[in-house]
Amino acid sequence: MEENLIPAHGGYRDLKSFQTTTIVYDLTVDFCGRFVKDYRMKDQMVQAARSGRQNIAEGCQASGTSKKTELKLIGVACASLEELLLDFEDYLRQRQLVLWDKAHTEVFKIRKLAYLEDRSYSTYKSYCEKPESAANTAICLIHQANYLLDQQLRALERQFMVDGGFTERLYKMRKDTRGY
Repeated sequence: MEENLIPAHGGYRDLKSFQTTTIVYDLTVDFCGRFVKDYRMKDQMVQAARSGRQNIAEGCQASGTSKKTELKLIGVACASLEELLLDFEDYLRQRQLVLWDKAHTEVFKIRKLAYLEDRSYSTYKSYCEKPESAANTAICLIHQANYLLDQQLRALERQFMVDGGFTERLYKMRKDTRGY
């Protein structure tokens, strides 16, 4: 799976983390449109979902020139998803709906779908008909995305330790070219 943790420059669309956060974003937009009445909460949830997704793309685009920026933006994506996770948990709690634990039967079913090749929001749509199952599905997907992003951050850190950053590589190339 690690081959999918650090994309070639600009290859963020192939990342499982980006694919998962795209599903989270689409689910959140649909969920908020159907089940969230408070405009401010709706806007915050959609923006947090969007930020999670967009920061992965932006971080990957920055990777060619700044590993520091890439690491920072992947961290921002994690923080945005954590904010969204809390919003979904709050939604359930405030409406006295059940927050599924890790051993819940439906959680296992949702987690299994992560192994499908061509996942999209439509893969999970049957779980999103009612607010309780939709929120719990989003929570499962956010946990998956955060796991993938944690793995991606570790891989980026290892790569940085081995290869260094852009400036270090340029210096080495200049030094090698001049024969020092």
